[in-house]
This record gives sequence, C-alpha cells and structure tokens, in this order.
Amino acid sequence: MKNLHVPGERPAFRQYAAQSLGDPRQAQAHAEAKKIEPVVFTQSRLALDMFPLSRQVQIACDSAKGALARLAGVEIPKHEDTEQTFAELKARIAKTLDFAESLKPAQIDGSEDREVVLKLRGQDVKFNGLQYLLGFAYPNFYFTSPPAYNILRHTAWKSASGTTSATPEVCLANHGVAADGRSSCG
Repeated sequence: MKNLHVPGERPAFRQYAAQSLGDPRQAQAHAEAKKIEPVVFTQSRLALDMFPLSRQVQIACDSAKGALARLAGVEIPKHEDTEQTFAELKARIAKTLDFAESLKPAQIDGSEDREVVLKLRGQDVKFNGLQYLLGFAYPNFYFTSPPAYNILRHTAWKSASGTTSATPEVCLANHGVAADGRSSCG
C-alpha cells in the first residue's frame, strides 16, 4: 500500500469528533433553560474515577491533532488544557478541526512507512505509520471520544427535536434533514 488514506484520516477524525463531541452550544442552552450553572455539566463525569467532560474533550482533541501531526511529520500544535466553559470547549474543538483541515492530503499520503516514536511509560515505542494509525491512534481516539458524548447524554440535555440525542448540526451533517427543515435524527 503506497498511500496511507485509510479511509481518509482527516475525515474520520473530523466526523467522529463532530458526532461524539457534538456542539456544546446545545448543552449550554439546556443548562440555561434548566437554570443550572454550566460548570455543573462541564465538570460532570460518568463515574467518580473518570475525567469530567472538559478533560474528555481535551483528550479527544489531543488524540486527533497528535495523530494527524505525527502522520504528516509536522509539529503537534500546543493547546493549553484550561477550557472550562462550553464556549471554550467549542473553541478547542474548532481549533483541532481547523488544524486537521490545514493539512494537505499529500502530507499524510505515503506515511504508512514513516517512523512514529512515542515515549510511553519512559520507553520509546516505535511504529510505522500504518501500525500507529490503526493500532494506536484510532483506538485511543475512539476510546477517549465517546465519554464526552455520554456525559452530555447522562446529564440529559435535549436536542432541538426534544430527544436526548446528537445535536441538530450533527444530524444535518450525517443524516440529512426532512423537507420541512426538521432534523431526521433521534
């Protein structure tokens, strides 16, 4: 395999980030409607030993931008982990997606043989690009992204259709809308 385009790293990270992280504005509106301090949501967690929503979003974003940067052979953008509000989390997601879009396919294509070295528990672990993407980057991203969405679901925020489901923007992007403009999701 000469081109690492399995099935499009940028679109895969982008689509899953949009689906699992959604649009924090919906949760912000829910908090305001219920007269609950938004920080209650951003600091919510599914279990006491799990990270809160804010940290889950940070980790998912770091996983995506780190994977893409390593495969493209560019420096990983540094984002401070200070986000606490829905607006800040939305900005973090946007910065990550902007970085993904800034990469040209040619920067990633052919990186299946590029050496990727990670320091894990004090040891250098070496991968080729394909091993890294399929055996480390994707699994870590897919492990860290769902908790953010699940925390939002757990806190019972409602979508525009009145159901506890993905945001209308995600439904539009992934499932389309009915003729009357209403979401066809959930």
